[in-house]
Amino acid sequence: MKIIFWITLLLALWLNASFYPCSAETLIPVDPINIPISVSQYNDPILSTAPMRPPGPSEFGEPPDTVANPLEPSTSLYSTDPPIFMAQYGGVAQKEVSTTPSEPAKTGEPAETIADPLEPINRAFFQFNDRLYFWVLKPVASGYKAVVPEDLRIGVRNFFSNVATPIRLVNCLFQAKFKAAGNELIRFLLNTTLGLAGFLDPAKKELSIERQEEDFGQTLGLLGIGPAFYIEWPILGAFSFRDTFGFAGDLLLDPQTYLIPSIPLNLAIRSYDQVNDTSLKIGEYEDFKKAALDPYIAKRDAYHQNRQHKIKEK
Repeated sequence: MKIIFWITLLLALWLNASFYPCSAETLIPVDPINIPISVSQYNDPILSTAPMRPPGPSEFGEPPDTVANPLEPSTSLYSTDPPIFMAQYGGVAQKEVSTTPSEPAKTGEPAETIADPLEPINRAFFQFNDRLYFWVLKPVASGYKAVVPEDLRIGVRNFFSNVATPIRLVNCLFQAKFKAAGNELIRFLLNTTLGLAGFLDPAKKELSIERQEEDFGQTLGLLGIGPAFYIEWPILGAFSFRDTFGFAGDLLLDPQTYLIPSIPLNLAIRSYDQVNDTSLKIGEYEDFKKAALDPYIAKRDAYHQNRQHKIKEK
């Protein structure tokens, strides 16, 4: 019986060795999550003793990490610092606004705005003035520009500016800017005589005496009168309620009002002045509209900020 037992045991061991050959790989303890041994170590008869990593979340029953879908943004891209994240789709980065609260941007003082209770009416008049410019004023000014040389057009602008000297001179006095008033008086005397009735500007060219941009609206602003609200007048354009009264005051100071009492002739001369002035800056309004998301809002805010700047710089 013993002989049969040993023969059976030896036969079993031989069969096991034939179908499951023993090798180094079968003896290496392999971690199914992370294999700490390189492939080259499998051929080394000496087993590696590389330390095993600590068990991961999946080994404690927690859901394993999932592979990110390449068509969806990874959650790691939703950064809270800075308060924007880059959502990458197919290699194209798109900037998004994060929903995570962030520190408000440190900016300067907000830009000043003007009240606009008449906005629906103002927008209608803005559209009227806009079409008046493109349908009438610009074509006329472009034709005038093609016929009249630039030097002559600049001379005409200088002439009308010289005629309007009393407006600037008196408002300089109202604002107690006596040096500026003296400069306006010198400009008027030099340009009227040596400048051929104002067509030339020797005061600026020879003596560097600049024209003072003063009007009655600025005078009222210096007296503490606010703009109140915005008004878009047909044909005249952008004004505030305060500057509307200022414009009326400037008309009373304008010599042209008294030298040309005929209203139709006066309006014709003022219209010619406007056409001449427009011919020297065709394209500026077009560029302004092209750069503005809302031309009406842009014009209103630009007008108000420009007027406030002129008042504050005094």
